[in-house]
Amino acid sequence: MTEVRVPTLGESVTEATVATWFKKPGDAVAVDEMLCELETDKVTVEVPSPAAGTLSEIVAPEGETVGVDALLAQISAGDAKPAGDTDAPKADAAPKADAGDAPQAVDVMVPTLGESVTEATVSTWFKKVGDTVAQDEMLCELETDKVSVEVPSPAAGVLSEIIATEGTTVDATAKLAVIGGASGAASSAPAAKDEASPAPAASGKDVEDAPSAKKLMAEKGMSADQVTGSGRDGRIMKEDVMKAIASAPAATAAAPSAPRAPVSADDASREERVKMTRLRQTIAKRLKDSQNTAAMLTTYNEVDMTEVMALRNEYKDLFLKKHGVKLGFMSFFTKACIHALREVPEVNAEIDGTDIVYKNFVHMGIAAGTPTGLVVPVIRDADAMSFAGIEKAIAEKGARARDGKLSMAEMQGGTFTISNGGVYGSLMSSPILNPPQSGILGMHKIQDRPMAINGQVVIRPMMYLALSYDHRIVDGKGAVTFLVRVKEALEDPRRLLMDL
Repeated sequence: MTEVRVPTLGESVTEATVATWFKKPGDAVAVDEMLCELETDKVTVEVPSPAAGTLSEIVAPEGETVGVDALLAQISAGDAKPAGDTDAPKADAAPKADAGDAPQAVDVMVPTLGESVTEATVSTWFKKVGDTVAQDEMLCELETDKVSVEVPSPAAGVLSEIIATEGTTVDATAKLAVIGGASGAASSAPAAKDEASPAPAASGKDVEDAPSAKKLMAEKGMSADQVTGSGRDGRIMKEDVMKAIASAPAATAAAPSAPRAPVSADDASREERVKMTRLRQTIAKRLKDSQNTAAMLTTYNEVDMTEVMALRNEYKDLFLKKHGVKLGFMSFFTKACIHALREVPEVNAEIDGTDIVYKNFVHMGIAAGTPTGLVVPVIRDADAMSFAGIEKAIAEKGARARDGKLSMAEMQGGTFTISNGGVYGSLMSSPILNPPQSGILGMHKIQDRPMAINGQVVIRPMMYLALSYDHRIVDGKGAVTFLVRVKEALEDPRRLLMDL
């Protein structure tokens, strides 16, 4: 008898609710076949079978709250079947594939998507059914919240079936296609395991929404059609209901303008409707969540760029010759912000529940526009880097961002962000916070303007600076002090060298 127990749920998570059982007592299960789904206040966790056999008993039914390592079910030996088998003839046919003189079918699975990424959307198929493919030839492209992932062919052969068509959302263990007549021996065990993964989807229509979600909808008088489910097969989870509740007032307020204006037949023929990419959907959601969560406020100042520009012009050739990278303005602003963050540490902190977490380091996020949307690669420990180190890191991250090659890890963990709208000609803006950060500096266009200097009107290259901050943690005094310190450091760059 094999016990099925609650897996590790994550740091500080001690309990979960049994949301859905995919199997019932008496069902035969394969190794790693999904048995049930647990729901915590943060994530949804699938529980695979630790052994092949028969599900003899379910100890924790749907809706029950269980702790870490609690007993969920028991699996008895016998009556086991391979994960991909659904009937006896298929099992009998398996040995024939091992004979070595017949072509094998190889499954094309979703590759590793990165830490914390659980699903992707099939954006483009480069091949169609019937096409001959070579090993490692690109078959399709997947799009996640942050990056695009190309899927190579695991073997040479013919693309015999496309299971996940363009626009389909797939999880991290899904099968995308099948390569028929593949050359080379394929491992039967992984194939069996992979074929087992779609099992929950086969019964998806019979799986109800999470019990905790149904209970909360009943309490709030909501119906399922008012909530968009994010769970497997579109089932509604508790957090989906909570999001719907949170957005209800905003939706109500916007109701008068929400309906699309009537469009004539002539105008409709000239319109183009394009589905938002997952990256654009994520950007939209995060920006709106930031506005809804933080008490966001923006304060402004302006900086005379004369000294920075003079210093840059004087040393840019020598800098490039020695370090192999151009001396730009971003390293000056990064250094100036690091200098200011030391004096106003709350701008480099974040709120966690009722705690304030101060960061004794600076992981600087540098916002970068790409053809697919805005991303924020993070330069880790920027406070320990030189001007040359910062410029090299910015150039390298920027190039990877434009090529769509940034990993999830490279865009996580930032403590403060700089956004340069000036490269697009922006003269003034209010940047939106990048949660859970408490501050973001907006740079703008350098413009010659008449300024009063020592009683005389002179033309100076001026730039407006904007600091958006979370007023829950940063007071107005701290925000203004931060901008003044940045201004002072840029107008007299020698202060950065002497830490003044």
